Amino acid sequence: MAELEDAPGRIRDQKEFREALRKVKGKKTYQAVAKDGGLPASTVSQTLDKDKLPNRDFTVKYLRGCGLTAVEQEPWLKCWEGLDSESSARGGRLWAFLVGGGRRRPRVALAAGTALALAAGLVAWQLRQGGEEEHCGTSNPSLVTQDDGECTGVTDGSDGAAVFGSDLKPVMTAIGAENKTVVEGGDYVTFAFLTPLTSTDANSLTVGQYVAELEGAYTAVAEENRKNSRPKIRLLVASMGSAQRHWEHAVDELVKRKDSDRLVAVVGMGLSQQETVDAARKLSKADLPMVGDLITADGFNATGAVDGKGPINGLARVALSNSDQLTAISDELPSGRRTAALVSTSVTPNGTRDLYTESLNRGFRTIDGLKKHLDDHSDFAFDPRGGPDAILPTISQNFCNTGKTIDTVYYAARVKYLPDFLDALTRRSCHAQHITVITGSDAAALDPKTEALHDPASPITVLYASFPKAEQFRAPGNPGRGLYEAFVKAFTAPHHGQQFPAEHLTVSYWGIVAYDAVTTAATALHNAAAHSPSPSDIPNNYAVRNELYALRNNAVAGASGHFGIDKNGDRTNTDTVTTVHRLGKPLPKAP
Repeated sequence: MAELEDAPGRIRDQKEFREALRKVKGKKTYQAVAKDGGLPASTVSQTLDKDKLPNRDFTVKYLRGCGLTAVEQEPWLKCWEGLDSESSARGGRLWAFLVGGGRRRPRVALAAGTALALAAGLVAWQLRQGGEEEHCGTSNPSLVTQDDGECTGVTDGSDGAAVFGSDLKPVMTAIGAENKTVVEGGDYVTFAFLTPLTSTDANSLTVGQYVAELEGAYTAVAEENRKNSRPKIRLLVASMGSAQRHWEHAVDELVKRKDSDRLVAVVGMGLSQQETVDAARKLSKADLPMVGDLITADGFNATGAVDGKGPINGLARVALSNSDQLTAISDELPSGRRTAALVSTSVTPNGTRDLYTESLNRGFRTIDGLKKHLDDHSDFAFDPRGGPDAILPTISQNFCNTGKTIDTVYYAARVKYLPDFLDALTRRSCHAQHITVITGSDAAALDPKTEALHDPASPITVLYASFPKAEQFRAPGNPGRGLYEAFVKAFTAPHHGQQFPAEHLTVSYWGIVAYDAVTTAATALHNAAAHSPSPSDIPNNYAVRNELYALRNNAVAGASGHFGIDKNGDRTNTDTVTTVHRLGKPLPKAP
């Protein structure tokens, strides 16, 4: 790092500043820098790729992650302050020039009218620059730059492909091009894909899977538009922010656009947390049908049982409920006695209710094949706002101090904290005792190469249930094999000059469920058009909602197979796709 000690003194603009930041990390990976600096991994590349000066908070954390001490950071921060001041002063220097404050004064004074016109033009220019800064560098008032620099709100892809980050550029480019073609045709309606699209802060629970999710949603739209059916579908992208804190702005924008944009359905909806319930209730009040792709919490459907505040009319979902998942695991657990501890959290890093973990917690306590193993004295809850990496080692060590052999852990928390928990298990004093961790579908995002899963001195097995893996979908015995193969072919095909990596479908199931959610809404739409009294009528949101709850008898041909929607808005035939997955060591044989 010595050769970069004087780098800040040679930097002339924000572009060179970002380039110097890339170099100062040395051989460290961005992931390592993010971890050591307290930044989400995806934030680093997004911020350094964005054509603007990174904010001060990011710069401090990034430099810390690179290993720079506070003293070593000082010249970098002075450089940052200089570049920030220069950017702020740019408008002032232009004003000084226009009114003759430069070194060379004009020989003839400007006429009063001309001066006023220039002044007015400058004010407009400054307002426009300020407005664009507030609206993610665009003139779209539906997009808002939050205090942390994150872009949230609604776009149709015409505001630039990188408004939500450079990792989404290919899919946003394709969405913009597809929408342009659809709108030119005239016969169309609009779907909105609502989701936490970026991961620019440590509170994000998406673990970077949103890219595959949006790619899956777009692929479904493109496939539907390719069919000989009408109307065509235009896709709006609505981001609630990486921790869904800004859900209300995104939802308000969608409600405002309902009539002017021919908005007939909202798809995606985000994770099973309080913000998503609040968003769903607001959209329901606006009579907009919704199809959730990732909602798994029990009761998070049209009944509204998830929070007991009454029905959420218009809500459907295509994910596997937590009860579906835990029942499948319970059925496959080897017979015999076991002693299970429960580790849980009930809030998100925002401090709001985490309905996914609450639902898992309830399932572990109520499903017959699981609750019988629970040890009443080994029930541990933690609040992620207190630092999971600090408390999880303490909880893990407690498994060795109960006087009983804890051989199973029911993990009702997010995968975000699971690597730290597994690492803590390898460090407990009784680490040689095999332990099985049972959890929900969020664990599908856990890297199978996680070091703790392969520690020969600390045997650990992780069990979770979700959709089948790619090789299982492709197995000859899978009745939905043809549908999955067609989806993969469509996903990896060129999209208006863009290509989506096939590996996005192997590291996450989010692309599959997003495709299925959009396909569900599209099936309801086209059924509504087919059942309309006039073949040229454009179905409205009420007609789409009616058809949504009539999708029985495997009416939907999704990437994961055929399924329907029942009276409560839940996916049918879940038993045909709910699959138990194992990571780490094999399960020990029953005694």
